Amino acid sequence: MGCFDCFDGGSKREQRREEERIASEEARARAAEAAQKRQEEFEKSAAGRAARAQMEASAKQSTITNKGEAVLKWQMG
Repeated sequence: MGCFDCFDGGSKREQRREEERIASEEARARAAEAAQKRQEEFEKSAAGRAARAQMEASAKQSTITNKGEAVLKWQMG
């Protein structure tokens, strides 16, 4: 019956692909949870608070600086 093994190989291959897909989804979910946890810990840390304050100050400065002027200025010459 060795020559009929190839007929069952398709279902085994599909099952293996499905198991790999499920494992991949689980790994992505764990990685996303870990990234979220790292982000929350960073935001609570002093460095995270400083980074957020710096971004807010930078955003405030850019809105003050741009008082309706064009972002790109062209020079003729």
